[in-house]
Amino acid sequence: MTEQAAIDTELGILKTGKEADVFLLERAVEAIGDNPAKSSLLAAKRYCTEEHRSFHRSTSYVEGRRTRNSRDGRAMAKKTSHGRSVAAGQWAYAEWDALNRLWKAGVPVPYPVQVDGTELLMEFIDDGEGGAAPRLAQVRPSKELLGVYFEQLRDGMRELARAGLAHGDLSPYNVLAQDERIVMIDLPQVVDIVGNPKGMDFLMRDCHNMATWFTNRGLEIDEQELFADLLTMVF
Repeated sequence: MTEQAAIDTELGILKTGKEADVFLLERAVEAIGDNPAKSSLLAAKRYCTEEHRSFHRSTSYVEGRRTRNSRDGRAMAKKTSHGRSVAAGQWAYAEWDALNRLWKAGVPVPYPVQVDGTELLMEFIDDGEGGAAPRLAQVRPSKELLGVYFEQLRDGMRELARAGLAHGDLSPYNVLAQDERIVMIDLPQVVDIVGNPKGMDFLMRDCHNMATWFTNRGLEIDEQELFADLLTMVF
């Protein structure tokens, strides 16, 4: 993924959204002498810029964050084209920072590869058959596998909380199911649980969303118990 001779080839779009589109890339190196050809698949998340009139992320997520450049800050406040471009780039770098921090902490997130402007490259989470792994909301796991998924999810949420963070937008639509492995995605809005005035609310909402999904699938999860468990990681 880091060789100078690597060439990226775009293979198609994986997902479209209000804030970003995700594309599938192949990064490959041709065989040279005794060195065999190598390739890997990557997901390229490209945040939208001036083509979109407004950015969907609520300002509640970013309370406490600061923009270093005062001109950029004014442009963002006025929602000019430049301001929207700056905002998109900030979300890309925010997700890059979050992925790096959380990967090192052992949270199940895609491996971060690189960030450039409004594009973030990361590990492609596949389904084992060449396609993209489905979202948790799309699968119907057995009760045994449901328990495996929840243990992984709770461990991931604990590691987030140990770092003082909440996903902030966690739901079955932001978790991928790769065989017996789950992977959390869509992380630009990670919330400082203590520093953000609404941090506890975001954490509680994450707990509610996930506890509701697992309970509806037949695994009784108490959202209040999950919330209390995560708070022990924070304080």
